[in-house]
Amino acid sequence: QVQVVESGGGLVQPGGSLRLSCATSGSFFSIGAMGWYRQAPGKQRELVANIISSGSTGYLGSVKGRFTISRDNAKNTVYLQMNSLKPEDTALYYCKAFVKLLINSAYFDYWGQGTQVTVSS
Repeated sequence: QVQVVESGGGLVQPGGSLRLSCATSGSFFSIGAMGWYRQAPGKQRELVANIISSGSTGYLGSVKGRFTISRDNAKNTVYLQMNSLKPEDTALYYCKAFVKLLINSAYFDYWGQGTQVTVSS
């Protein structure tokens, strides 16, 4: 069983910062890409940032220069440092881990339950 658990969300004023964490635990062989997604009310879920096992990253255009994704492979954890937050960043933030259960199996997506980020004065 694989579990993906996010933490670190909350209420912050515009211009403020938050750091999200996402830990993957359970029985598996390896983790490939990990990513942060978000979904605001009435909108589709969108990819905010992702990072592969080598450390290469990708970002949604509107968060480039403000958000930084990183990972600690020893802890099976991915982080999202969010600076200069804007009201439009308000959303439920989800973490996704691309997990290989066995050495000769395929990778599968595992999602967390989400953590709420609200940017408001």
